[in-house]
Amino acid sequence: MEAKRKPIVGVLPLVDVERESYWMLPAYLEALEDAGALPLILPLTEDPDDLARLAGLCSGLLFTGGQDVSPAVYHAEDETGKSVCCPERDRMEGTLLKLALERDLPAFGICRGLQFFNAALGGSLWQDLPSQRPGPVSHRMEKPYDAVAHQVRLTEGGFLRTLLGRETLGVNSHHHQAIRDLAPCLRAAAVSEDGLVEAVELPGKRFVRAVQWHPEFCWKTDETARQILREFVEACGGDPMPAKEAPETD
Repeated sequence: MEAKRKPIVGVLPLVDVERESYWMLPAYLEALEDAGALPLILPLTEDPDDLARLAGLCSGLLFTGGQDVSPAVYHAEDETGKSVCCPERDRMEGTLLKLALERDLPAFGICRGLQFFNAALGGSLWQDLPSQRPGPVSHRMEKPYDAVAHQVRLTEGGFLRTLLGRETLGVNSHHHQAIRDLAPCLRAAAVSEDGLVEAVELPGKRFVRAVQWHPEFCWKTDETARQILREFVEACGGDPMPAKEAPETD
């Protein structure tokens, strides 16, 4: 029997504005490959025809971490002067998210990806947690990034609670922006100890989900991270991957 072809997952590029270049962390690609996907790094472009064609090559899209989401995306001003943005990437991701929704193409967001989904769909962001919303939980951990920074509560009926069969989860964390007002169309799937929405899903779509933490940094040692990534790849058309035994990170 012929083996099923791996689904192609388009990976949004990381952008280095100062060097006028874009690049990729191998961890994103390795994590997707381990989950059964064939990752494809997309070029940085705002051309709508090119983006439509690129989306047509992909069975799913991964919205990666990186720069802050521009306040303009959610019709706000820069309140702190600390935002480091890439408007070209914002516009590219806006077009691709719209295409994903129109075509019911699976889309998964990590860190900035979660923030962009929320901002583009009608929510708003805390632009700098330390100055705007200080609290007892540290959301910007130091290395190693595969350790647990804090706990999140998985909401009843949410995709993570359903997938993992548990009420809480230890996660890593490396961000200074976060969801402020949740977009009306999104549903919270996880909430941090200090009340921040840390995972979302879009009801009514095949797979539009995002997490604030970084499963790509801990998939080698954390089975829950692999489960999350496998479910995304399976939604893209991949064969279910067998579970691997590994110690939990919490």
